[in-house]
Amino acid sequence: MTTLKTRPAAVTLTPNAEARVAKLMAAAPADAIGVKLSTPRRGCSGLAYSVDYVTEEQKFDEKIETPGGIFYIDGASVLYLIGSTMDWVEDDFAAGFVFENPNAKGACGCGESFTV
Repeated sequence: MTTLKTRPAAVTLTPNAEARVAKLMAAAPADAIGVKLSTPRRGCSGLAYSVDYVTEEQKFDEKIETPGGIFYIDGASVLYLIGSTMDWVEDDFAAGFVFENPNAKGACGCGESFTV
């Protein structure tokens, strides 16, 4: 008999990132079912990180259940993100999601986009 192993999620969310997802979901529009990470083409290096509310599940999206809500990864973006860690960082001047992505071969000077 063959047992299937559960594969690890493509992206690991830190406790700070999970808390931020929970906060986003607490304030989400009524039709939101979760928060979704994607990597649209933009910026000087080619790809950028985008986190948005999602209202319907897409067939190839990866689904990660967090204590505060469902976190999705765009199916077309998973290959660019495997092994990444997503954190939420706040200081006196800025707040935002920060990504440690082992697949990124370079980034633009402002940190808004990356290349694989």
